[in-house]
Amino acid sequence: MEIQVRVNKLAGSLALLILLAACSKSVQQAMPQEPDSGTACSLDGMVLKDYPGPKAQIHYAEGAPDFFCDLMELFASLLAPEQKRPVSGIFVQDMGKALWENPEGHWIDAKTAVYVAGSRKNGSMGATFGAFASLQDAEEFVKKEGGRIVQFEQVTPEMVNLHSGAAHDQKMH
Repeated sequence: MEIQVRVNKLAGSLALLILLAACSKSVQQAMPQEPDSGTACSLDGMVLKDYPGPKAQIHYAEGAPDFFCDLMELFASLLAPEQKRPVSGIFVQDMGKALWENPEGHWIDAKTAVYVAGSRKNGSMGATFGAFASLQDAEEFVKKEGGRIVQFEQVTPEMVNLHSGAAHDQKMH
């Protein structure tokens, strides 16, 4: 009888371990990747390093990340009704630390970033969002460049205009 109880406890413990192991295979949190000199925008094929303004990247549960040469394109992709792939991370560049004309590094979580919409600064597609890790940096940017502060979840499809980009793209003329 005592042996049967021990066997049952052992079997129960083993089943619990198997169940926990299966659950631990969930989506892992992604880490940002620094694009190389040839990394192209997933939406339009433009080389990221050729254009000013903050860049973005989306990491999915499976497959390679998508890179974007402009935050307008990031939000257009995220807000598209057909975007149904499980996302494991979204990153933007902190323009409180990166140089607007040639941003490198300084990747932050897009969902916790503070954004400035409607500033005088342009990205690869014309008007774009600035992204900041701190509210103070965003406020300083607004004083210099205009615009208004919004949070990630406040960005709407109406705020995202991809149709003005070609008119501002001096490398396409």
